[in-house]
Amino acid sequence: MSSQSARTSQHATTIGILGAGRVGTALARQALKAGYQVRIATRQPAAENALLVDIVTPGAVAVAVQSSQAAASDLVVLAIPLHKYRTLNPGELAGRIVIDAMNYWAPVDGVFDDFESDPRTSSEVVEEFLQGARVVKSLNHIGYHELEEDDKPAGMPTRRALALAGDDAQAKAVVESFIDRLGYDAVDAGFLAAGRSFEPATEIFTGSHTANQLRALIQKARPLAAAA
Repeated sequence: MSSQSARTSQHATTIGILGAGRVGTALARQALKAGYQVRIATRQPAAENALLVDIVTPGAVAVAVQSSQAAASDLVVLAIPLHKYRTLNPGELAGRIVIDAMNYWAPVDGVFDDFESDPRTSSEVVEEFLQGARVVKSLNHIGYHELEEDDKPAGMPTRRALALAGDDAQAKAVVESFIDRLGYDAVDAGFLAAGRSFEPATEIFTGSHTANQLRALIQKARPLAAAA
């Protein structure tokens, strides 16, 4: 399969994670458990990260952001602090399926004008900056420790669900498959702007829900989003 067909298939095999904090490393371990090849990139040289990656996420490969290896993966996950989103290279991510797992949470992380002065969701702001990336918001409303503890096989009635939102239907299909392989049901909330329903401080963000519960909460949030 060519790299282009892999990127448009629901069967992604390589995951590039930008960020090696608690979220990024937890996601790397879960992706490895699900059978993916994982590349972790930070602003530090790959050699400096290799030992940490070997210890914290054995099986993953440490790469440098500048090497483009993480960005060349079938799926790229943004797991850096949101206020650093302008350090990303839009050219490298153009055309890529990008999962935005970042959050804007002013009470915790501080106030940033990029998001305070813009009525759009943080993911929409990031999507505009990345110009051409196929952005899907997800994985932002589950704790890094829960990600490795709450997974269940498909078909279990108590399986936890995770929402996703995006404007590219094909990209969302790939992300849905990824979420399922991680051990969670995927629930499509709609266009990228619908990601507002699972941003920090929302009922979805602060709880754990099955697919049916999550769908009900998304539906409940739609009139509020329309009025915003």
